[in-house]
Amino acid sequence: MGKKTKQRNTRLFRKYLFIITSVILMSVILLCSSYLFLASQHWNTEQLNTLQHNSDIIAQNAEQILVRYNHTDMNGKTDTSPLAMICNTMAIMSKAIEADIFITDMNGKVVVCKDMIDDNIGFSNKYRCPVHGRYRIDQKIILEAGKGNYSETSTLGGTFADKQITTASPIAVNGETVAIVFATEPIQISWYNYAERVVEVFLTAAVLALIVSFLTVYYLSYRLTRPLKQMSDAIRHYAAGDFSYKVKVKGYDELAELADSFNALAMSLSSQESSRRSFVANVSHELKTPMTSIGGFIDGILDGTISHDRQDYYLQLVSDEVKRLSRLVTGMLNMSKIEAGEMQINLKNFDISATIFKTLLNFEKKINDKNIEIVGLDTMQSVTVNADEDMIQQVVYNLIDNAVKFTPDNGYIFIKDYKDSEKTFVSIRNSGDGIERDELNKVFERFYKVDRSRSYDVKGAGLGLFLVKSIVELHGGEIRVDSKVGEYTEFAFWIPNQI
Repeated sequence: MGKKTKQRNTRLFRKYLFIITSVILMSVILLCSSYLFLASQHWNTEQLNTLQHNSDIIAQNAEQILVRYNHTDMNGKTDTSPLAMICNTMAIMSKAIEADIFITDMNGKVVVCKDMIDDNIGFSNKYRCPVHGRYRIDQKIILEAGKGNYSETSTLGGTFADKQITTASPIAVNGETVAIVFATEPIQISWYNYAERVVEVFLTAAVLALIVSFLTVYYLSYRLTRPLKQMSDAIRHYAAGDFSYKVKVKGYDELAELADSFNALAMSLSSQESSRRSFVANVSHELKTPMTSIGGFIDGILDGTISHDRQDYYLQLVSDEVKRLSRLVTGMLNMSKIEAGEMQINLKNFDISATIFKTLLNFEKKINDKNIEIVGLDTMQSVTVNADEDMIQQVVYNLIDNAVKFTPDNGYIFIKDYKDSEKTFVSIRNSGDGIERDELNKVFERFYKVDRSRSYDVKGAGLGLFLVKSIVELHGGEIRVDSKVGEYTEFAFWIPNQI
């Protein structure tokens, strides 16, 4: 089981690492391809410019030489020294830029080329180069080049077997174009040499970048998947009932926020589990105590242990315990209905002051036994509300019951109700020990009992105030609690006059 769990835990890490690494590799490949494509375009442009520049230089030099020697016949029928000088210049520049340079007449025939200089016999315009001698440039290209600078990437009208980068510059003497200088260079040779160097440099940089990227991705993948692994471990702990496990994530990003929410969920589950256990203990006690009392009183009456003149007294105790059990069961049923959203409100107009007064009569004996002073009844006036009378009566009953329980002997309970144009207000304040400040926001939680040291002495399962808050909010109202330790506790709520 542990081995399978470990495999599952690392699966997401490996998957995430593989995806990110693949994305980086594809990005590098795409970057390299795009770069090579753009570089090839740039290279061709640069090569055209370079060839054009050199063909222009040769054309200008040829013009100057021909003008200086007053030589206009490119066929070399007169002095050949100008042609030798031009040929020599072409040979030097061809070697420098690794290009083929030749000159044609206006008929497209090659008349001068770099290969017409021989180391043994020198220059000879009668020598026909075996390479350039068979060239015949198309007349359309000659005419186009004669108008000005010309460049293209082609086979030069079928002159070459493969496409080449070609530029041409006209040679003009006394304003008349007498010849064309062509400079050509194979695309593959020029580009492949450059691309080879570029790829070599690029791959070296890419390998270093990939190593750094892989290590970074590995670290980030581990860091991003570690909280998920911790959450998976946390769920197994929670399933086993251990809510103390916490997910530890540093930072302020979404994962840290998720981890905080996860830890908050664990605290909530822990609180609910604690409340559930407390509820089970409280309800068990609340059910067991009256049932034990009822059974004991009835057995005493049946077997004659309780005398006939005392039977009415104990039967009244049995009746009180049965009513308390009924209230407990009713409270639990109401809580279930509220949580399921099944509690329905039956609105009607009634006097909430009369409801408060009638509810106080139910506690008359307890109030008299503890000598509690009820304050505010003499100034209370009729206040009509539009609400569910049974629910509001339950709210008032629980609040007065709570006040009577925690009011010490010879204490007081102050009750006040009034209304304005929009809301009806009711407040019940009792003297007593009060509630600590850190417990005020917990009193409305399910199954929560403030005085846990007296939770078995003060009857109740911790449902009363939860039901009170739920009913008030169901009416669209709000309830609050205020307390001063050693002096008083006050519960006040309001509901709208019209729902």
